[in-house]
Amino acid sequence: MKTGVQQVQFRSILNKNETADRALKAMKESGYDGIELNRFMIHKLPWHIRMLTKAAGMAMGAGGNLDWHSLIETNHLEVLSLHCDLGTLEKNPEEVIAEAQSYHTNKIVLTGMYHYDYSDEEAVSDLINRLNAVGKRLKEDDMMFLYHNHNCEFLEDSQQRKAYDRIIAETDPAYVNFEFDSYWAIETGADPLIWMKKLGTRMKLYHINDRGCRPQGKAGSILKSDGMELDTGNMNLEAYLKQAEENQCEAVILEMHRNWIHNDPVESMQISGKFLARMK
Repeated sequence: MKTGVQQVQFRSILNKNETADRALKAMKESGYDGIELNRFMIHKLPWHIRMLTKAAGMAMGAGGNLDWHSLIETNHLEVLSLHCDLGTLEKNPEEVIAEAQSYHTNKIVLTGMYHYDYSDEEAVSDLINRLNAVGKRLKEDDMMFLYHNHNCEFLEDSQQRKAYDRIIAETDPAYVNFEFDSYWAIETGADPLIWMKKLGTRMKLYHINDRGCRPQGKAGSILKSDGMELDTGNMNLEAYLKQAEENQCEAVILEMHRNWIHNDPVESMQISGKFLARMK
């Protein structure tokens, strides 16, 4: 499998071409093959969206001002996929397809549906229909459409059916595939291996992160768990990577958007890169 880093890993330092260039150069030196881009980070965000993300503790920097084509080409990286929201894919598919093609990727991933009720049967049915329609349109231009999970998909409806089960079962494999995120699955108490086996070869990309606690306060205190550098937490990452290989997954992509060691997203990426290098 190829290895890459989600662009959001560097969200706090994407203010200048120079800092972005240093991050991408460190990526390449750490052995990563490519980067996964977000459309909302390669275009200028409206000021109110920037303020909202900052207030939520997820400031996105000024990546929309940077020349990403040049940065990626200069550092000899490839774009593994492009994340996009569902509304844009429905309204302007040609625009998103053209942008993906400009980065030489054939994978478009649906960014999280944070304001969607996954416990509502009709809402999930509507989402499934929309996913199939978007996937069908993208396939007309030889684009692969992937669904990226968070924790909300593991909610159950009134018939005790998990939304993720329905999305897997009721989307058309010809049009919809998956980028599985094991961190968000285990955050709900779900077993990632069970879900990875359910996905099988429809799991085209794998979002990887570890989960654990950093020392804080007095010994014996109850600690807050969060994302951790790979092989520094408590997730069974070796088993997950083995299953991803059995699924013929094409790439494993690091995503750690906060809680970086020494508050340094580049150092964090480098530590995780050493683990991925050992697993190759």
